Amino acid sequence: MDSGIGLLAAAAAVRRLRPDADLVLSSDPDGMPWGPRTPDDVTERALTVARAAAAHRPDALIVACNTASVHALPALRAALEPGLPVVGTVPAIKPAAAGGGRVAIWATPATTGSPYQRRLIADFADGARVTEVPCPGLADAVQWADEAAVARAVAAAAALTPSDVCAVVLGCTHYELVAEHIRAAVAQGRPEGLPPVVLHGSAGAVAAQALRRVGAGPAPAAAPDGGLTVLLSGRESELPAAARTYAEGRLLEAVNPVTPAH
Repeated sequence: MDSGIGLLAAAAAVRRLRPDADLVLSSDPDGMPWGPRTPDDVTERALTVARAAAAHRPDALIVACNTASVHALPALRAALEPGLPVVGTVPAIKPAAAGGGRVAIWATPATTGSPYQRRLIADFADGARVTEVPCPGLADAVQWADEAAVARAVAAAAALTPSDVCAVVLGCTHYELVAEHIRAAVAQGRPEGLPPVVLHGSAGAVAAQALRRVGAGPAPAAAPDGGLTVLLSGRESELPAAARTYAEGRLLEAVNPVTPAH
């Protein structure tokens, strides 16, 4: 679940690990973006989206949204667990800092500088020098597959990113869909002799944790016969056109037959 198509990265990661898993993608185009909403509003929207997914009786729910994980995870767990394990998304600050060197965290303006992110830095950055980089407009540009707006937002964030960073944490699930654009922008003007910047998303770790929570191991060679159900504000639908512009969306649609409406 997510406000929009940021969930594609985690869904594709699950699909690569388990081609035989049935996937339910539940998002909220009627209510997005969630970032400017109050915490109570985010929680209400997230509960609605989660319950729409839960009606399909999944084995686990991935909250593939940093905003919802910050504000709504306790409410989602109180409402759905223990019957439905809920897996949240946390920026990959710890593995980014473990690599040594300077770290930048790209996040939405609302998350940048927030007490939540500052706590994560204090707890997991292990003394690394961390620069928080706000990325206004980037999630929306990714959501609508607006290439020009993506390029502008990425360039603006790259200009705020120190040239000697060793790692960039992608602190919004939407950003993982344009990781290569981010990598290229950060590489421009980088001093010679430094190793390439390493990007750290959350999709792979979240997918692996979801499988652990349901007691299932990776089986990437399994038959690619898992179904795909798409819920847009609770309505069964197809993947939005914007989703198909990203490799993750094309992977999900190519590998999975769309599950018919129930």
